[in-house]
Amino acid sequence: MAGAEEMNRYRSPLVSRYASKEMSYNFSEKKKLITWRKLWIFLAKAEKILFACGRGKPTERSVKGVRHALGLPITDAQIAEMESHAEDIDFEEERKLRHDVMAHVHTFAHCCPTAAPIIHLGAMSCYVGDNTDLIALRDGFNILLSKLARVIDRLANFAEEYADLPTLGFTHFQPAQLTTVGKRACLWLQELVMDVRNLERARDDLCFRGVKGTTGTQASFLQLFQGDHDKVEELDKMVTEMAGFKKAYLVTGQTYSHEVDIHCLARLASLGASVHKICTDIRLLANLKEIEEPFEKEQIGSSAMPYKRNPMRAERCCGLARHLIALVGDPLQTDSVQWPESTLDDSANRRISLPESFLTADIILSTLQNITEGLVVYPKVIERHIRHELPFMATENIIMAIVKAGGNRQECHEKIRVLSQEAAAVVKQEGGDNDLLARIQRDPYFAPILGQLDALLDPKTFIGRAPQQVKTFLAEEVRPLLEPYKANMDVKVELVL
Repeated sequence: MAGAEEMNRYRSPLVSRYASKEMSYNFSEKKKLITWRKLWIFLAKAEKILFACGRGKPTERSVKGVRHALGLPITDAQIAEMESHAEDIDFEEERKLRHDVMAHVHTFAHCCPTAAPIIHLGAMSCYVGDNTDLIALRDGFNILLSKLARVIDRLANFAEEYADLPTLGFTHFQPAQLTTVGKRACLWLQELVMDVRNLERARDDLCFRGVKGTTGTQASFLQLFQGDHDKVEELDKMVTEMAGFKKAYLVTGQTYSHEVDIHCLARLASLGASVHKICTDIRLLANLKEIEEPFEKEQIGSSAMPYKRNPMRAERCCGLARHLIALVGDPLQTDSVQWPESTLDDSANRRISLPESFLTADIILSTLQNITEGLVVYPKVIERHIRHELPFMATENIIMAIVKAGGNRQECHEKIRVLSQEAAAVVKQEGGDNDLLARIQRDPYFAPILGQLDALLDPKTFIGRAPQQVKTFLAEEVRPLLEPYKANMDVKVELVL
């Protein structure tokens, strides 16, 4: 519980109310500053190795064995001292210096007096700032992908269970050709499967900014290594690998291109659109009382109407999804107004838009996992709705049966048209039930096929290949996609209501 002082200040509900601990930590000040220190350690380690090598492109032998210093050797003791203080963070120094990076260069130097001369050597603020952002984006995608995989797993199980259950289809939210509950869930799954691939692609496309210097030319490092281009290239490669990236961007300005942020947040916005569509469907079906999200035993749906069971989880997903979709506008604007090598008006915006996008996506997926683990289906309600509409949908089958029994197609069509309009008037003007079937049974014209009516009106004859499509889709597209995420598949979520 937050203290009284905390209650006097605005706190973003993204963190205080909704987001998971892991995603909150991913964008926390503590993780950021620990990452900065790790990056300074990576830089010092790589510089130590390369200072000890002779001129020319370093080889495995020269890196391990040759000891020709280029004028500024870095010692094992300095590296060890830095590593031993990697998490001793002083959060107060930044307020004094008004420069976040230099404040923490100073605090790290205070902890590491022996290593102080070589901390941040040749680097500039974006070495730690931008590279830390890229690490946070990569780690954020990994968190989201595990959560998205769990949602897909739960929804796939639901689709499999209800693959054969007929239900009204809706086009324009008007009753249409029958489908199955499981097939509709596969339409939701298809979008989420695309989102997995999009997020994986966005994560795998991320490169490291690496060690590029003040305006991206690596001039400071070239000077540090006395004009040895091979060593500068190797330094960039070594630090990139230490940070867990396969590749660094070959060219940058002072910052990495903010086109990267656009690509990342666009993928998250696309996920938001998918979730909004799914949860809107659930809300509409809840209104029909066909499907409901889970509802706790003591949960209250309305302060005024105690009978209500509002779809609050789906509503939360929709509300947050709109925020997630809107956030992609920030990097679009930021990238468009960047001046030649960089301008600092990106910083304040990115401090908000990047974390909020991932935090919002995190909340949405946790909530959607909770929904998909407890979806409730009401087959009897679905059956009643089918019975109400199916006589209209079965008219073409009835016409075909009359023709096969020797009747005239046009004559039968006119008979059914008149009876359908009479039945529709009962439904719309009198509020009665659809009595088209009873009218057909009473009309002597249809006597030759009365024995076939039950078969002609069997809902399972109207669902086409929906069950087979569900089976094939799950086997060929969904289940294989989940294989890399099996280790985290059983994680449960604790949802804040």
